[in-house]
Amino acid sequence: MNTNRIGLVIKNDAHAEKKARELKIRLGNQCVIIDIQHSKNKDIPEDLLCMIVLGGDGTFLSAARFIENRGIPLMGVKFGEVGFLAETTEDNLFEAVASLLEGKYLIQKRTRLNIKVVRGNEQIIDVDVLNDAVINKSALSRLASCAVYLDSIYLTTYRADGLIVGTPTGSTAYSLAAGGPVVSPEVPSIILTPICPFTLTNRPLIIPDSTKIEIRLKGSPENIILTLDGQEGFEMDPKDKIFIKKSRDDIKMLSFEEQSYFKVLKTRLKWSGGR
Repeated sequence: MNTNRIGLVIKNDAHAEKKARELKIRLGNQCVIIDIQHSKNKDIPEDLLCMIVLGGDGTFLSAARFIENRGIPLMGVKFGEVGFLAETTEDNLFEAVASLLEGKYLIQKRTRLNIKVVRGNEQIIDVDVLNDAVINKSALSRLASCAVYLDSIYLTTYRADGLIVGTPTGSTAYSLAAGGPVVSPEVPSIILTPICPFTLTNRPLIIPDSTKIEIRLKGSPENIILTLDGQEGFEMDPKDKIFIKKSRDDIKMLSFEEQSYFKVLKTRLKWSGGR
């Protein structure tokens, strides 16, 4: 059995599909296309060296959720607009694959958050996210009311349009747009970012990733949505309790140079010194 097969996850995009065909021709049987929309986790071949994700951050997040706890390294190739999760661009794809097959790569671990929702005595959600969990009110609703407990000790009640609980990886996603800090993935932390808080002294907060978070929605309107990694939404009940902690399962990301995170950051945010 060839233990160097590479899985391909492809964005539904003509350009990405064309690049995938070129890669498939070059690698032949060493390459297997994985349809994450219509397959199940158990269908992933056992002999994968890694999975290459041709697409934007949304495709990468879908792939991360698809592999669950399988520990398969992911390599993002930027085809989307922003692409904080993709270190490699399509121009460097074949060069990166050559380095990959020669074993010239690094593996960086990115923490995930485990999100559980309890309704009454029943656990209705148990999902890991790579970026964030967002509690949002609907457009015309009154403010959400999120009472936050850290390790069972009451912190505060955020009255806001919503609350983002994110990983360092997710710090460059919705949290950044809401005024949250950029946090390096090597900093073991969880970020709490209120969205348009009613109290101006409610600021984004960085806490240790060993902290167990409980959020109670008591006092919130009926139409509150919990969104996981920007992809899956659940209607919440004001009596629901949300429990968030660091997941036991990291995501492994392939990299080809040290400090690549800051190079990607500078480039995507168009800072001076960024290419």
